[in-house]
Amino acid sequence: MGEVVLKGVGKSYGNVVAVRDVNLTIKDQEFVVLVGPSGCGKSTTLRMIAGLEEITAGVIAIGGRVVNQLPPKDRDIAMVFQNYALYQHMSVRDNLAFGLRNRKVPEAEINKQIAYAVKTLGIEPLLERRPRQLSGGQQQRVALGRCLVRNPAVFLFDEPLSNLDAQLRSAMRLELKELRKRVPTTSIYVTHDQVEAMTLGDRIVVMKDGLVQQVGTPLELYRKPANQFVAGFIGSPAMNFIPMQVATTETDATLSAAGLTLKLNGERAAVLRKSGARDIVFGARPQHFVLNGAGSGLLPFQATLSTSEQLGDQQLLDARVGDTPIRIAGVDPFLRLDDGVNLPLGVIAENIHLFDSKTGLALT
Repeated sequence: MGEVVLKGVGKSYGNVVAVRDVNLTIKDQEFVVLVGPSGCGKSTTLRMIAGLEEITAGVIAIGGRVVNQLPPKDRDIAMVFQNYALYQHMSVRDNLAFGLRNRKVPEAEINKQIAYAVKTLGIEPLLERRPRQLSGGQQQRVALGRCLVRNPAVFLFDEPLSNLDAQLRSAMRLELKELRKRVPTTSIYVTHDQVEAMTLGDRIVVMKDGLVQQVGTPLELYRKPANQFVAGFIGSPAMNFIPMQVATTETDATLSAAGLTLKLNGERAAVLRKSGARDIVFGARPQHFVLNGAGSGLLPFQATLSTSEQLGDQQLLDARVGDTPIRIAGVDPFLRLDDGVNLPLGVIAENIHLFDSKTGLALT
């Protein structure tokens, strides 16, 4: 069983706290992604699970066994590093076999495990080459192969695709998803790329400043972010935010900012009345704006076009509402618009987000 449990796990370097009170259960065969900006504590958390960093507080258990005091080699884990960490003087075959030979595994079993790994990853032609003779993608497959031959309870991935170019990175994401189907081992994957997190993870753990902000499926994080940070981090292009003031009555709520007034009723108005908030942050994703939008289910307003970005299949529009910049996605690429033109817009009411301006928490 490859269940991984973290209870109150923390890490400090003197007076500097890198990770605070992480509580997380990763189920057997689950693929969980730790994501967040640089310095958020995601790699430190992974290294504590691996045994490469001592924990300052809490308990880590793998497969029902507390591993706080165990060295990495006894934790039944295998790790893929950002820089591949291959032995340059060894052939691919010897790189794959090295860890097993250190563990005194019989040669016949080593050959069997290597045969399985190279077939799974499609690297049979590379066995006699040295790492310097391989492309970045090939080296990454060899690094994955070195984990596969171990047949561990848990795979750990520390930003394994960050050294690849964009096209190869996209291809390797697909390969990792295919590999996951063939080898459904418990996996913990660290990245700063929210696209990787969304496409690979069964669940995503969003971190900031050493704290877990939210844990959920990709769609849960996208549709129901717990706070403004998660809302802005998950989704591409990033969510638009507009600081607004609130005035409520018994039947509705009016949101106002420079150049913008929106009227809400029903459940959203009730939420604002209950919260008592007078200053909020209004959030809407670029994909949820509609040009010339009016009618049922849409909140109409006006913006001024600043510039446009042509992407071939769509345009991204950069506009301003008063002094606040916003982005609009999914616009017809053949639509010609002049900078400075007035844009009549509608935003899909059921897809808006409201956050407390002081705490950043979602108002739900």
